[in-house]
Amino acid sequence: MSKAPSVTREAVSTSALDSFFQITERGSTVGREIRGGLATFFTMAYIVVLNPLIIGTQADSTGQFLGGGTSPNLHLVAAATALVAGVMTLLMGVVANYPLALATGLGLNAFVTFGVAKLPGMTWADAMGLVVIEGIIITVLVLTGFRQAVFRAIPAQLKTAISVGIGLFITIIGLVDAGFVRKPAGGPVPVELGIGGFLTGWPLLVFVVGLLAIIVMMVKGVKGAILYGIVGATVLAVIVETIANVGGQTDNTGKLVNPAGWGLNVPEIPSSVASLPDFGLLGHFSLLGSFSKIGIVAAMLLVFTLLLADFFDTMGTMVAIGSEAGLLDKDGNPPNAERILIVDSVAAIAGGAGSVSSNTSYIESASGVGEGARTGLASVVTGVLFLLATFLSPLVNVVPYEAATPALIVVGFLMMQQVKGIDWDDLEIAIPAFLTIVLMPFTYSITVGIGAGFVVYTLLKVVRGKTSQIHPLLWGVSVLFVIYFAIDPLRNAVGI
Repeated sequence: MSKAPSVTREAVSTSALDSFFQITERGSTVGREIRGGLATFFTMAYIVVLNPLIIGTQADSTGQFLGGGTSPNLHLVAAATALVAGVMTLLMGVVANYPLALATGLGLNAFVTFGVAKLPGMTWADAMGLVVIEGIIITVLVLTGFRQAVFRAIPAQLKTAISVGIGLFITIIGLVDAGFVRKPAGGPVPVELGIGGFLTGWPLLVFVVGLLAIIVMMVKGVKGAILYGIVGATVLAVIVETIANVGGQTDNTGKLVNPAGWGLNVPEIPSSVASLPDFGLLGHFSLLGSFSKIGIVAAMLLVFTLLLADFFDTMGTMVAIGSEAGLLDKDGNPPNAERILIVDSVAAIAGGAGSVSSNTSYIESASGVGEGARTGLASVVTGVLFLLATFLSPLVNVVPYEAATPALIVVGFLMMQQVKGIDWDDLEIAIPAFLTIVLMPFTYSITVGIGAGFVVYTLLKVVRGKTSQIHPLLWGVSVLFVIYFAIDPLRNAVGI
């Protein structure tokens, strides 16, 4: 009597993984998901270094730095930044099964630093307390179904415009961070090529080589082109720095001393690859401290500003990622939208409670999607890497902007292809879509682009006598965006 073929433990494990994350169902493989998770991590790992430089180097109104004391505690901020990003990205993968990574939101962290913590009487703990409040409110909006309802009220072609606009937004982020496009020292033009109109310095050469390498590999159909490009450019950067001793762009005080130097990190082989993290920053927030410092009205205006930016940034990001991955339904909605939004909302709370500013979904996740990621397994990989980064910060600090940003340019191209889904002959949708697309990169804000598109779409429907085509929630959102754009006069009116 013949024996039944045995099923190996590895096969069972792979089958369970496939079933849980729906890998085959979404047209992916375990290998693609791992590559995608790696690509996303390397594309956004800069936040572990950059967030401390933004919020860790600035004192609050009392002269205290984040974590206490009169000098920066960058190691505390870096460890907490990586920890919160790792935990929340893992949750996104396991709970929402979506290839979306989360970390401290750029723009949001700058607003918390310069627009909140430095207000008279405010401390870092007070500022982080407002972030927690914003996260709690936005979580309630998700649980009540309001956030999802607003999302479904957005016309499908405006959602497409949001995706395209974000593609251009991350393209300009990549070009600026790499130093390929810069603000000139003087003259009538707002931006220029490189330094003085020329591509100057070894780092820009590394960027160009990395970008061209990814493009060539993509055209030749190489799987893992983006990840290989990042790793290869990093190795090249290390070699260049070893030979040419280029150095960084700024000194220890953040002053620009070497425009032709490396951005963010100097790619040197670290003396050690691991260090024990210090999570002493966690829990340093005061939930209601700001209300006694600046008053209830002023505090709530600040919460409203944070909430509106976070509310729509995530919506735009998850649509863009879903569109690039081919995961959206006929109405432009991603799978498990409610779970995605719940995890993202909880991330805002976690960011404030961890004293690293609101955590939100990252459009850099598109680099992982570009590598084939379609499921939450990619997010699990990215999350684990962020947790490892709390120990391996010396290795994370090796990758310079010039090696990572080519991925953003390529992904921007991929997202730009969706522009054909907009009816450019219908001015009632084409003009709002155009404003949505161009204002994101030109104002360096996803929220501004979305807001302008909503407001103008509503206005054009009104002047054409088609108010019945405006979803009731879109009316309310448009009004909120009008308030958002007028927030500075309102703040001045109440004395903040």
